[in-house]
Amino acid sequence: MKRSLGLLAILILLFSCKNDKTSPNDRILSDSSGNINQLTVVIENDLWEGQVGEAIRDNLAAPVDGLPQEEPLFSLSQIPPKTFTGFVRNSRIFLKIEEGEKGMALVSDEFARPQTGIVVQGRDQEEIIEVINKESDSIISLLKKTELKEKQRRIRKSLKKDESLQEKFGLKLNFPSAYRYAKEDDDFVWIRKEIPKGNMEILVYEVPISRIENDSSVIANISKMRDSIGKAQIPGPVEGSYMITEKAYAPYLFETKIGGKFAYETRGTWEVQNAFMAGPFVNYAVKDEANNRFLILEGFVFSPSRGKRDNIFELDAILRSAKIK
Repeated sequence: MKRSLGLLAILILLFSCKNDKTSPNDRILSDSSGNINQLTVVIENDLWEGQVGEAIRDNLAAPVDGLPQEEPLFSLSQIPPKTFTGFVRNSRIFLKIEEGEKGMALVSDEFARPQTGIVVQGRDQEEIIEVINKESDSIISLLKKTELKEKQRRIRKSLKKDESLQEKFGLKLNFPSAYRYAKEDDDFVWIRKEIPKGNMEILVYEVPISRIENDSSVIANISKMRDSIGKAQIPGPVEGSYMITEKAYAPYLFETKIGGKFAYETRGTWEVQNAFMAGPFVNYAVKDEANNRFLILEGFVFSPSRGKRDNIFELDAILRSAKIK
């Protein structure tokens, strides 16, 4: 009987030890940290101060498209590899430069969660610079995807009810409770959040597919559409003033997907006709063929003499959460 109990105890111990072996994905990790779009660059000081650092800054701190003044894609914070330890490794996004076989590797949730790390290697500075220049678009896309998800996660902590958007447009949109409905018509909704010395705005409306896709250029049609909506719905500070697309520079036009549907993405600067006001905007024209329409989702910012990158990024995170029935 004693031998049976002893054997049973050994089997239980072995089974427990086996279950204690966790895979790397099951490790208990700390929460990642850092401001949105704050990129930690792990690189030796001499490389950072030389041509490798210059290549990193040229690509990852390049100006954001569509802003009225130059602001970088990422705010870069450099540290040497020997200090990349402890809580410093909890940075949500990081770029690490190493000596080794030429190439780039993605590291996910290595030291914290969620976390995206990019490791760039080369046998010398020329190879490292070559990888950075060649893979910069992929690096930016991977890091921005992580930051967008994190911003959307933070937004979901306190959501405003969007019944009005669902009833009018069949649209589900996640935006914070700090926003309020500023204007509601049958076919137009204006949502606003007040910020120090300014505002962040969201517009939702719809137009027929032919309004944007016809014989004229798409970007010209989107600008005309914005100008007509601005004249009808977005008054300026003085009589006869209203929002239009900036005349001096054409907006940037991209193709993307919102809620699984094709969309035109337009970024540029708005201004007020007959008044001195301006700021950046991002506009998504989402093609909804089932309803023969483009659903227009736009965010714009008024915040004179202040940086606007993070404001536009928040609006972007909200608009990209859209789901259309």
